[in-house]
Amino acid sequence: MLVPPALCPGDLIDVVAPSSPFDRTLAWRGLGWLRQRYRVRFDRGMFDITGYLAGHDDRRAAELDRAMRATDSKAIVAVRGGYGLHRIAPRMDWNAFRAHPKWLVGFSDITVLHVEASAAGVASMHAPMVAALGRCHEPTRSRWVDALEHPLRLRRWSNLAALRSGEASGTSFGGNLTVMHACAAAGRLRIPAGAILFLEDVGERPYRVDRMLATLVTGGHFDGVRGVVVGEFTDCYPGSDRIGVQDVLRDLLGSLGIPIVTRFPMGHGEDNDPLPLGMRTSLHATDGESWLSLNG
Repeated sequence: MLVPPALCPGDLIDVVAPSSPFDRTLAWRGLGWLRQRYRVRFDRGMFDITGYLAGHDDRRAAELDRAMRATDSKAIVAVRGGYGLHRIAPRMDWNAFRAHPKWLVGFSDITVLHVEASAAGVASMHAPMVAALGRCHEPTRSRWVDALEHPLRLRRWSNLAALRSGEASGTSFGGNLTVMHACAAAGRLRIPAGAILFLEDVGERPYRVDRMLATLVTGGHFDGVRGVVVGEFTDCYPGSDRIGVQDVLRDLLGSLGIPIVTRFPMGHGEDNDPLPLGMRTSLHATDGESWLSLNG
């Protein structure tokens, strides 16, 4: 796995809108904050709106392609997720991207790019995007900067909860469950053997989470996974059956026979720690203390 060069103050960042439209006020705030430390480049076309997309497919594809091929920038940061990358990501030249790797930064729909980057053998960053940076508090922004400027630094998370005890080590991989399920349907999901799988989602009923997990398990996509780390499943409320999403996760993931922890700070809630993907990860899950470390 190639690890892109770390960012430094003054480096050039390309900002793109490859998915849905976004709140312009939050975007300008996020851009302003980024400009305090880095040089920022973007095309005004990213403010286009075509229904539920940030402009038509050709606009978004051309913008992303230019950013991926650029040799003078160190990172590509999305303004927002939403939906749209499934329509254009396969058009990108991932071999050219591997020749000049840089950090792909985002979450939610940007999971599409994390999946493709992993298949190309390039590490990426699951982290808040520009619009989110426009509203988040300073500790989150500081962690964002630290993750991109020191991606190989040892990172450790404790206070996790074990769904299934055990120990495992492998390569960090994952993101949004719904997006990964769609990638699998398109034949694009390639979870590396020995992965520590990170999952989060938003707005999905527990039975829909069940359906996606069951499909991925049945399809053999999780066969090589060594451990699972569950982030926030925001607004995934139970129906009249009162089956909660934690019940579904315990049932479906528990059948894999591998260690599982929950309460990891990633997803669509207030806490969304930057998570380097493609890095060595160690997982320790017990009824007492559970923790996870990267780059250890």
